[in-house]
Amino acid sequence: MVLILTRTYFPAGTNGKLECNGKFICFTIELPWKDNLPKVSCIPEGKYFIVKRYSAKYRWHLEIVGVTNRKYILFHPANNALKELQGCIAPVTKLSGSGLGLMSRKAFRQLKALTYQALDQGERVELIIH
Repeated sequence: MVLILTRTYFPAGTNGKLECNGKFICFTIELPWKDNLPKVSCIPEGKYFIVKRYSAKYRWHLEIVGVTNRKYILFHPANNALKELQGCIAPVTKLSGSGLGLMSRKAFRQLKALTYQALDQGERVELIIH
């Protein structure tokens, strides 16, 4: 499975559109681009892999692996990038501003169901960001 994240950059945050095989999955919000600095920047454009991850805070969620000089980059629910993200990507149902979205938990559940189904069948899940 290949997920394509197409970004639009703004000073206050990064908005995106996530698709699989040309089919829209959800919108995304991230921190603005600040040279890949940990906890204040979105991650660089490129190709990554997504794996299952569990934590007490987010329960079962998704981790993006292979990010240069970064670790624990996750897909998890959030509606305000500047207040709720530290480099991670939040799926959202609707965009409401730069780095702002609505109904993130709903979008996250859809994304998680789709990716977990592929991972459970032994597929690799790639994320291409551009």
